[in-house]
Amino acid sequence: MHTLDTFYIGGAWVTPDSTKTMPIKNPADDSRIGTLALGNATDVDRAVTAAREAFESFSRTGKDERLALLRKLLEVTRRRQGDLARAITAEMGAPATMAHDVQAESGIGHLVAFIEALEEQAEEEILSNGDIVTREPVGVVGMITPWNWPINQIALKVIPALATGATCVLKPSEHTPLSANIYAEIVHEAGYPAGVFNLVHGDGPTVGAAISAHPGVDMVSFTGSTRAGTEVSRAAAPGIKRVTLELGGKSPNLVFADCDLETRIAESVALCFDNTGQSCDAPTRMLVERSCYDRALELARQAAEAQKVGDPTEEGDHIGPLFDEIQYDRVQAMIRAGIDEGATLLAGGPGKPEGFDQGWYVRPTIFADVHNDMKIAREEIFGPVLVMIPFDTEDEAIAIANDTQYGLAAYVQTGDETRARRVADRLRAGVIAINGRVTDYGSPFGGYKKSGNGREGGVFGLEDYQEIKVRAPFVA
Repeated sequence: MHTLDTFYIGGAWVTPDSTKTMPIKNPADDSRIGTLALGNATDVDRAVTAAREAFESFSRTGKDERLALLRKLLEVTRRRQGDLARAITAEMGAPATMAHDVQAESGIGHLVAFIEALEEQAEEEILSNGDIVTREPVGVVGMITPWNWPINQIALKVIPALATGATCVLKPSEHTPLSANIYAEIVHEAGYPAGVFNLVHGDGPTVGAAISAHPGVDMVSFTGSTRAGTEVSRAAAPGIKRVTLELGGKSPNLVFADCDLETRIAESVALCFDNTGQSCDAPTRMLVERSCYDRALELARQAAEAQKVGDPTEEGDHIGPLFDEIQYDRVQAMIRAGIDEGATLLAGGPGKPEGFDQGWYVRPTIFADVHNDMKIAREEIFGPVLVMIPFDTEDEAIAIANDTQYGLAAYVQTGDETRARRVADRLRAGVIAINGRVTDYGSPFGGYKKSGNGREGGVFGLEDYQEIKVRAPFVA
């Protein structure tokens, strides 16, 4: 059993002011694996005070010093990758291989990319008019991260703060505290000064709201649902804080008849089901050219039936459970909604896979003959559920793809390079994948419309954590 009853504030593990706790659950069998202390506004205030005090000196550190600390952070993260992976498997059900090679590895991949970005970023720039632009750390950053990619999102927020000379207060998801505590240990071992990084556990309405509204916080970076992102923005508004949001998605995947259909359909289904469908940028709406629609349905059905579901503690390419009962119930309700709306159930369906009576496992599910006005085509399901929609023309495909409140990611499958560029240019989304090639570490990640604002990753992620200052040149 894990007892997480302290917070990392001011360089030390301290007893919280709050006495509230909650169980830590294993989604594979719904067993209790620990107890987590939940903070309150007083705990947040202590952490913000520590971060403000640390900012006075850390904001003045040189680039070389910050790079040296980041390289030490990289060394320790690599050594603790296995610990992070095992924690992620236990707390949110990511299968062992995926937890190690993808989930935990993201903390390394993003760090390498941020180091390269900081090395390349100019410390000052002379404009054509002779004025001089410099960049400074934004201040104290409040960070609120989700459970579905715990270390990926922590890394995308914490590392650019450390790289630019900002300080931070992190509220990780209360559902994935084990990996967050390990990350705090990594930062501590790397040698960051006390107060530069602080960790307070808690729920959104209490700790998240306190961070968002705190007058000592200069910026809030939030990843989660669009509904919660709206609440963060409201709480932050009176302080005129900078707010960056990475929110939901209902990403279209445009499949044209001229692509390698067998490969592209199989890979697209696997990517939709990856992480048990619990990814904001998952390609959950497959739009298929009508001339190859019937063949695509058969290939998708075969891929769904071949998708293995299994124990997350075992190595392999299977998917695990959803992360908790609430998410399980929501996915089941959405599957039933699809059936009620008249969509064709191509694979899967309600209930748990055979042999999985315990835990929050679901059947990988595909709906065919979906219309874009159906609930299952418009709302984020956050489970291994794919909807397939036919189209006749390129213009129709683009119109369907853009007919959504979201704009995080989009996917294009075609054998025509000119078409790939033409279609990508018309899609209202922040990230476009082409023929299975997704974007890499160091590229900007973020979306249009209700998928949020701001970008995470690489030099673009650094810039979100920096203020721009311009000064006139010296004249004697």
